[in-house]
Amino acid sequence: MGIQDTINHSIADLKKASGKIVITTHFKPDGDAIGSSLGLYNYLKNCGIDSVVIAPSDYADFLDWIPGNDKVIVYEDSKELSNKLIAESQYVFCLDFNTLSRVGGLQDGISNSTAEVILIDHHQDPDKFDSQRFIEIGASSTCELVYHYIAQHLGVERVDNVVGECLYTGLITDTGSFRFGSTTSTTLKVAGNLVDLGVVPSKIYNNLFDNNRLIRLQLLGYFLSQKIEVIENGKVALASLTLSELEQFEVKTGDTEGFVNYGLSIDGVEMSALIIDRGPLVKMSFRSKHDFACNEFANAHFSGGGHRNAAGGASKIGLEKTLEKFKTVIKDYNL
Repeated sequence: MGIQDTINHSIADLKKASGKIVITTHFKPDGDAIGSSLGLYNYLKNCGIDSVVIAPSDYADFLDWIPGNDKVIVYEDSKELSNKLIAESQYVFCLDFNTLSRVGGLQDGISNSTAEVILIDHHQDPDKFDSQRFIEIGASSTCELVYHYIAQHLGVERVDNVVGECLYTGLITDTGSFRFGSTTSTTLKVAGNLVDLGVVPSKIYNNLFDNNRLIRLQLLGYFLSQKIEVIENGKVALASLTLSELEQFEVKTGDTEGFVNYGLSIDGVEMSALIIDRGPLVKMSFRSKHDFACNEFANAHFSGGGHRNAAGGASKIGLEKTLEKFKTVIKDYNL
């Protein structure tokens, strides 16, 4: 599907709004969410335009190195300031989410804002909460789309290696280091352009994936050796983590990032599910190969959604009952 582009502002408009521009993303932001947000922030900074990034919640420590991270306001820590900034804004950029329910406590502020709300995203079925949009459903990442948005509407002259490091982060995390099906020749050309600006791929990779705490690696070893089971005639990998296990391994935000992909790497597995007890909610991650639509499965059974081969969901019935439900409903699918 091509880009849906209704942008009607220019760099001159953004300069006039300097100091009243908010950039935000989804709850528990990942590499693409923070990378795209800080990529746009640093680009605007290079243009002499002041903006602020507001994250709805905390996020993984392995993203702390991204340029501009020290300027990010976390809504859960600064609610009054965040609400004030949104209320006074002229532009609110919404990056990497398709419905306002994904921004947690920021939802009401954005809904009630008189600002121009600009959506840049690649998820399916975006709600109509925006006044302008630049979206391509199925694109590799929001970071790729931010690059295209800049190139088509603002000018790439101010994209430097700092902006490039931010955007490359989302490219590499959302494409699984360029191995997922969403990776296109255009994706690789954008990555090449960023490398030409001075981005060092090995540096980005090391910052993202080679800074583990020892106890996180011990959790991974335990997870791989004790927690994965293969069901449905070898087609489905299922794993879960309990609250006590999260406490035992001192799990922090981001520590289980990528765990669901290990199940998908098992020979013969077409779909992988990771189900984690987070207290009031049970959170779920789904990954698949080929034609199995994770987003449709998540929407039908676990109030979720996402991409065709990568989606998430949630449950309020507890871990054990959620596991039972998953094992029951997955039998209805021809894997």
